[in-house]
Amino acid sequence: MNNGRVYGLVGNPIQHSLSPLMHNAAFSSLKIKAKYKLFPLERKELKPFLNNLKKRNICGLNITIPYKEEILHLVDGYLSSAVRVISAANTLVVDKSGKLKLFNTDYLGFTAHLRELKVVPRKAAIIGAGGAARAVCYALGKKKIQEVAIYDIDKFRSLSLMQRFNQIFPDTQFVAAQNIDWLKLKEKDILINTSPVGMKETDPLLVDKSQLTPGLFIYDLIYNPARTKLLKLAEENGLAYSNGLGMLLYQGAEAFDLWISPARTPVEAMRKALEKGVKKL
Repeated sequence: MNNGRVYGLVGNPIQHSLSPLMHNAAFSSLKIKAKYKLFPLERKELKPFLNNLKKRNICGLNITIPYKEEILHLVDGYLSSAVRVISAANTLVVDKSGKLKLFNTDYLGFTAHLRELKVVPRKAAIIGAGGAARAVCYALGKKKIQEVAIYDIDKFRSLSLMQRFNQIFPDTQFVAAQNIDWLKLKEKDILINTSPVGMKETDPLLVDKSQLTPGLFIYDLIYNPARTKLLKLAEENGLAYSNGLGMLLYQGAEAFDLWISPARTPVEAMRKALEKGVKKL
């Protein structure tokens, strides 16, 4: 293995990310000479950056907001079956010949975290219809849950997502909600926020107390802050909830496995690094 191999996260904004802690802990645990860095890029910088990965000795990347869907149009290479269905990627691998391959480990991370939480949804409501929402819908569709209602401020995105996944997963009914009320939270057993709303202190709280019902599990993909306004609302109303730190861990472990293919990805070392990092937030 070459010295100085580089991996990293591409997106904007990403200064809040704990991914470097997790992956650098994994490299250290396995005594691999590699470094995971943050690459905050403007949209115009993305294509030139991808064209120069080999020169920078970059061997793998994670992709996050807002480029999970756009990356598909910029990479002329292998797309995993999940990426082709979801139409969003969060992991890029540079193979030995320099070719780029795109994967989606988000849906695997979400599935693994739900399993750890012992949450088995039947009817779900989702806020947001971007790349992360696509991965969550894919995961829920594979579980053959009864219904998934999706709300996005951009009605076209939620409609597009509904139509696509209704074709792929006939056992699950996907519905596009016109507004938050149309999510019909009192009929659901899980609410999942896949949007970036909640990352900033000034962000609004999209859900009202009156819309909640006992037994509703609140899941926010945001992990920084660790307790968003949505999760605080859940706590105040006695509802079970979780942020997305577990999803981050498990999608990261799957990505690491794609990049390095170790005998055993050091998940516990990654978990400890994340937990330590969260305490400093």
